Amino acid sequence: MDTQQLTLNISTYLYERLKRLADQTGRTVEDALLEAATSVASEDSLVPELEGELAQMVYLHEPSLWRVAQSHLPKNDASRLEELHLKKQREGLTTREVQTAKTLVRRYERFMLVRAQAATLLKQHGQDISKLVQPYYCIEAPPI
Repeated sequence: MDTQQLTLNISTYLYERLKRLADQTGRTVEDALLEAATSVASEDSLVPELEGELAQMVYLHEPSLWRVAQSHLPKNDASRLEELHLKKQREGLTTREVQTAKTLVRRYERFMLVRAQAATLLKQHGQDISKLVQPYYCIEAPPI
């Protein structure tokens, strides 16, 4: 991999946040910053991956759209994500746990985008989607 050296001047506040993150995960500040930068750089990759799938949903029949719109994040994913979020608050995560949490957050975001697209299409078909906004078991995706 081709690399470039970069010198940055950052605020003390940002440095302290990176230092805490690095200490919690047993890494250097440089590694924590590189991970954060890599995460930001790869965020755009979610849209192209989903674009085709979301576009194809216009061909689904209403019963299929209702199934998608009413679906729930698998309980094992939701439980593991919540567990990692709580552990992060208590004591921090290992590098492996950070990666697991990021994977689960991406899965959660993808799930919500597909579900929202199904609801949007149902609304465009003239369906009453008000029951989709009733509370159900769902966790918030924690920032990683």
